[in-house]
Amino acid sequence: MPGGRLTQQERQQISLGLADGLAYAEIARRLDRPTSTVTREVMRNGGPTAYRAELAHRATEHRAQRRRHPTPHGPDAPPQAHGRDPEAVRAYEETFTTVLIQSGTPKMSARVLTCLCTSDTGSLTAAELVQRLHVSPASVSKAIAFLESQDLVRRERDDRRRERYVVDDDVWYQSMMASVRGTAHLAETARRGVSVLGPDTPAATRLENIARFVDHVSESIARAADEARDLLHAQPEQARDASAR
Repeated sequence: MPGGRLTQQERQQISLGLADGLAYAEIARRLDRPTSTVTREVMRNGGPTAYRAELAHRATEHRAQRRRHPTPHGPDAPPQAHGRDPEAVRAYEETFTTVLIQSGTPKMSARVLTCLCTSDTGSLTAAELVQRLHVSPASVSKAIAFLESQDLVRRERDDRRRERYVVDDDVWYQSMMASVRGTAHLAETARRGVSVLGPDTPAATRLENIARFVDHVSESIARAADEARDLLHAQPEQARDASAR
């Protein structure tokens, strides 16, 4: 039975096996690996529905590199408040970042957004992001530009006139509404094709159906976002009560 770390090819086989609906034990048998190895691999990288071979391999390499070059525990390391386990926090941030990447967010933008979302203040300066992520200011600037284009972050000045990047409660609502506007534009564009291709043609019918579908989905998302907006402003006690229902 082979030992050592999973190879990228083995991860591709795991991904294909999951897509085919195979059980972990069957995937493991085909790889000549223990079932526990496959189970840990999948659950560590998004679960059976979100597992992606390339992202899993990249995350494993990142973890290995971090072990070879551990984050310093001196003044450069971000302090962990509320008695949090630093390793658990780092592992969670890695998972959250992977999910954002899988949803289409560029890697560096995903890392920046994760930092903002997992900070208690919900805001960080460029210098703080550079220190936390160990990247260049240019990388942070480019990532912020993308997040701003998606209405996921905003800028503000603190009392020391430093520019801070903020992910606050309403940012998620505004981002959802920006997505709705984007899909509405798609519907409008599809509908314009009806007159170009002729209203009684199969192609025009297809475009009209696309427009109607996208309109319906956009309206449903906008309505749901409006109805759920207050959830973004819930205090810890209210959030616990809502999740217990």
